Amino acid sequence: MKLKIIFNIIALFLVSSFSFSQTATLTGIVHDSKSKALHYANISVVGHSIGTTSDKKGYFELIVPASIDINIEVSYLSFETKTFLLNLNPGEVFNLEVELYEAANILPSTDIVASSDRHGTAVRLNPEISLKIPTIGGFEDMLKSLPSVSSNNELSSQYSVRGGNFDENLVFVNDIEIFRPILVRSSQQEGMSFINSDMVSGVVFSAGGFEAQYGDKMSSVLDIKYRKPSQFGGSLSASLLGTNVHVEGVSKNHLFRYNTGLRYKTTKYVLGTLDTEGNYDPQFFDFQTYCTYDVSDKLELSFLGNASSNVFNFIPEDRATSWGTLNEALKIMMYFEGQEKNKFQNTTGALTAKYKKNKNLDMKFILSSYYALEQEAFDILGQYYLNELDKQLGSDNLGDSVANIGIGSYLNHARNYLNAYVTSFKYLGNYKTGNHSILWGAQYNYETFDYSVHEWNMIDSAGYSLGSYGYSQQELIPENRDIVPLFLTDIDNMKIYSNRLNAFIQDSYLIKLDAGEFSMGGGLRFNYWSFNHEFLISPRLNMGFKPNCKRDVVFRFSTGLYHQPAFFKEIRRLDGSINRDIKAQSSYQIVAGGDYVFKAWGRPFKLVTEAYYKYMYNLIPYDIDNVRIKYYGDNLSRGYSMGFEAKINGEFVPGTESWFSVAVMQTQEDIEGDFYRQKYADGTVDTIYLDMIPRPTDQRLNFGIFFQDYIPKHETWQAYINLLFGTGLPVEKAKEPARFTAYRRIDLGISKQLLDGESQFATSRKFWSNFKSIWLSLEVFNLIDIKNEISYTYVTDIRGWQYGVPNYLTGRRFNLKLMVKF
Repeated sequence: MKLKIIFNIIALFLVSSFSFSQTATLTGIVHDSKSKALHYANISVVGHSIGTTSDKKGYFELIVPASIDINIEVSYLSFETKTFLLNLNPGEVFNLEVELYEAANILPSTDIVASSDRHGTAVRLNPEISLKIPTIGGFEDMLKSLPSVSSNNELSSQYSVRGGNFDENLVFVNDIEIFRPILVRSSQQEGMSFINSDMVSGVVFSAGGFEAQYGDKMSSVLDIKYRKPSQFGGSLSASLLGTNVHVEGVSKNHLFRYNTGLRYKTTKYVLGTLDTEGNYDPQFFDFQTYCTYDVSDKLELSFLGNASSNVFNFIPEDRATSWGTLNEALKIMMYFEGQEKNKFQNTTGALTAKYKKNKNLDMKFILSSYYALEQEAFDILGQYYLNELDKQLGSDNLGDSVANIGIGSYLNHARNYLNAYVTSFKYLGNYKTGNHSILWGAQYNYETFDYSVHEWNMIDSAGYSLGSYGYSQQELIPENRDIVPLFLTDIDNMKIYSNRLNAFIQDSYLIKLDAGEFSMGGGLRFNYWSFNHEFLISPRLNMGFKPNCKRDVVFRFSTGLYHQPAFFKEIRRLDGSINRDIKAQSSYQIVAGGDYVFKAWGRPFKLVTEAYYKYMYNLIPYDIDNVRIKYYGDNLSRGYSMGFEAKINGEFVPGTESWFSVAVMQTQEDIEGDFYRQKYADGTVDTIYLDMIPRPTDQRLNFGIFFQDYIPKHETWQAYINLLFGTGLPVEKAKEPARFTAYRRIDLGISKQLLDGESQFATSRKFWSNFKSIWLSLEVFNLIDIKNEISYTYVTDIRGWQYGVPNYLTGRRFNLKLMVKF
């Protein structure tokens, strides 16, 4: 099966080298009235998802459609926007010099391209920031300091948005939906994000209230565009965490273009800071290519291919963890035998045909396939000794073990295998007439899952085993001591075959009134899944208004019904049975907000605020352990999520963009039939039924900072700080649950430019003139070495009391990184 998928990808690539649409190349320079180059000016084709930004010399290159009228819009924060009407011949290289003038009303360059875009909930981000943030995870780390996004795990590229879980986020690359590994249970196993930062040209992110054109998830959309290059170039980066190589170019006749990246990553260095010591061997590889070839002024084909292999092998040895309070200080010593071997392999291939009927009508046809081979195999025997520590202040033995209060062991076993295959055909259309932009589309998916699970846990505490509900099996002691009950048993084989159909239509238009600009968009989305024969309709509406006043403000509102049909994990109950009557999780969403663009200290800034409320029903409750989501497999709850967010970004340091963000949020659910028993001193027991309780993603306060700086008159020295703070997530399902400690992390990067390709030194030397830039960076991960909790391991002492031993994330590490662009 694996060879068949690889063969299909190769075949699609070969087919793609014979046809695609004719284009032209637009180059130019953007400067102000004093001929000063404008860095990060936005250059976009109005009505198309095509755009770029200027470099520090004001220079830009952009591939644009040929043989049709196009409007080129050039904008820069705090400057007037200019628009140019062009009609270029196929293969033509056209140079455009743009002079912009300062204006009272300003438009943010990194968030939004066109003024009409400010009326929607989506924001446009600068992809170059993803290359600057000191990160262990990957591209998605640039999102984690946004107000609507929360994450408590630096090893993972996954994130939560406004109270949703990881599975509620949509990710697209060039209109192709990206799937994540399914069986991953810890962030150490996860590997690399699909998105290759070196290949990205555009990033659009919506945290909710998004349009009907996007898919069927309840939380967010991340829409990525890979770059169509206009000249040869590339990059190389190497650090203690791995190596990335990226090459892009164009043929002499400007018909064939390629953008290819190869990545290798290992987190062995940072995993060495974990409490559990042993032989960590993570090996993550990824290859991606995006190719185009133009042959006519009507048809364009493109191919996106990806092959990745994430292997995580681990042989644990021992662990020592101290925790507790001044009144109860504890330490656990654990010794291990066995090993863990995990493999997650994925291939994706997509062939896109774009047909331009005329200047008003565009159509796309996308054929894609996704194949995943995942396996978990581990046998880990752990033995623990639980000790009390001397907590007497002034004692010579302060912090030493003074008494053993528990001893036990556990054995974890798994042989789990998954083969997943998704084939998709997608059609998209876009018609523009007057002030209207009408989009429509349809998609068919054929999905197969072949899953074999053989997993069990045995827990032995104080000389006897704990049964499946955590209670000791007294009848097995001591007569039947050869029979060992298991704490958890999951043995099953399942095969799922299903078909999905979805379609949408939407219209949006912009009206200029005496009072200001008013925009409105509405659409319907339809979905059918053969697995449960459920048919869904999702209406969505968004509005925006920019008043004609002295202050540059925009107000916006969006609402809609969002359904999320189950994919794979949601349909399986805790007892292993399959729920063929599972319903889609659904939410009504209301989002209201606005932005205000202003000047402070003579520099541009933008303040964005949003408030939202989501009523959710047919929810499938779940628990989270590390990054593993374990669903209950039934629609048992209803709930809500509400919050307020604010972000201010701008030039806190002249010529750079930084931001501060804050969010307050609450998400709760009422699970059908959930209760607990309260035992009193007199022996009586009450059964107490719960109503609304916090969901596992209930992070009440979230705060983030991304800050850039440089040494004045020595701009080749730069610094980047990424700070995250999030209050603790619930540990249990309860009215007032215990919570993890707050997630706090600061990552620092200090960079020195060793070579500027336009300097006199480089241009006067043949070898060095081949390089655009060379940077050397020192990164400090977890600058203040805070121990953040990700999960708990539960043990029992000789009195039958249970303790949660915190599992900590990574500590402080220094990383040296070399970045070369050519």
